[in-house]
Formats: sequence, structure tokens, C-alpha cells
Amino acid sequence: MGQKLENAKSLYLEGIRDGNAREAVTKYTGDRYTQHSTGVRDGIEGFVEFFEPFIERNPKRDIQIIRAIEDGQYLFLHVYQSLNDGESQWITTDFFDTDENDKIIEHWDVIAPHAEQTPSGHSKIDGPTEVTDLEKTDANKELVRNLIRDVLIGGNPCNIDNYISGDTYIQHNVDVPDGLEHFKSLALAEEKPLNYQEIVLLVGQGNFVATLCRATWGGEPYAQVDIFRVEDGLIVEHWDNAEPVPPQKEWTNSGKF
Repeated sequence: MGQKLENAKSLYLEGIRDGNAREAVTKYTGDRYTQHSTGVRDGIEGFVEFFEPFIERNPKRDIQIIRAIEDGQYLFLHVYQSLNDGESQWITTDFFDTDENDKIIEHWDVIAPHAEQTPSGHSKIDGPTEVTDLEKTDANKELVRNLIRDVLIGGNPCNIDNYISGDTYIQHNVDVPDGLEHFKSLALAEEKPLNYQEIVLLVGQGNFVATLCRATWGGEPYAQVDIFRVEDGLIVEHWDNAEPVPPQKEWTNSGKF
């Protein structure tokens, strides 16, 4: 594991889980810290002014990093949070950019409630976590990029079989069962609520690829994160997280993207 990934994990665990917000953000961020979590101002002081009250409101913080991806200067973390003995449970999907000293300089996130049960009996976070097939990173990133551009943005659902396994497709979405046929029915629907517009970030390492996309849900702007596990050249597992983008007047920084 590279130092930059350790820095991102430590910002989470030392700064938020352990309650040392100022110390951690000062230690693990670079000359700038550009923030896209719309309720948090840029910079060290923005992080501190948001998370010190958060820590006070939530004295019990169980934070677990489930999956981690390092791709050059970019990082991705898939995180479970349980606050105050399960009073609230969240899934946070975070992307980071880093500088030449491996310090964090930019952050994007999408946050949504956790679900213990999906239609096929999974949770939103269970499943494999080990990064393998490092030599296939570039090919797997291109596979996911082409899926989104061709099928989800390009409107060519008939090409789904080129990207997703028809034998094994494990689904962690709270509304969609396992199996390619269920995804196909959504992708082929004329009035589908979720529409992808643009890939903002794509981060991959070995068998895992994570994307942040600009999207709409029912015509309203959304930030959509998808995590794909690839095996033998096809997608075999999928996790996601989605969050509405608030009106610009509510932003405290440059915005979600």
C-alpha cells in the first residue's frame, strides 16, 4: 500500500473516527485542500469547522474502510460508518487527488444510508475486498469506461453483454436483484429514472474500478458512484451510492464535481 493511500485512510480514521480533526487534516493534506462535499468549506479550517461539531454530536463512531483503490495520483475509499451504536449508518464513497508529496489536495464524496438487505440477500458493502489482477488494471478501466459511455450515456443497451457477465452478476443495489437480466430490464426501460451524463472520475486498480458520474434522477441532478469488480474481462459484481446535488445557493465551496 502506498503512502498516499495510507494518508487518505489516516485522515478518515485519525481525524474522524478518533476525533483528531485538526491534527489529521493538517498532517495529511497539502498546500491546498479543495473540497467538493458541498457542506464543507475548502481548506483545513473548513474541515475543522465541519468535523469538530460532528465529532461532538456523535461521540460513538465506528468507521470501517471496506475497499481501497490507488490509481496514480488518485485514490478511492469505500467506507461504512455507524454512529452512536447504530443510531445512523452510512456508506461514504470518497475520491481523493494527491500531490507530489502524497498529501491530499482535493476530495469528492457521495454519501447515502446503509442497507443491510438487498433483494438478493446481500448488503450494500459485503463481498470481496482484495485487489487482484494488477496487470489487468488498464483493460478493466477501459471496460468500465466503455460500459458507461456506450450503454449508460450512449443509449445502446443492446451492447450490455459486451461488458457484464451473463453467468455471474452480483448486485448490491438496494432495489435490483442479482443477474444481468434485471439490469437489462432497467437499462432498456424507456422511462428509466436514472440517466448518466458524464464520467467525472474513474479510478481503478486490478479487479476493482470506481466511477463518479454526473447524473440525473427523475430529472434532478445527482452524483452517482459505481464500484465494479471485473473477472476475466467482464463485470461480475456491482456496488453503488447516489446523492442528490443540492441547489447552488446551499454550497459552501465550488460544488459537487
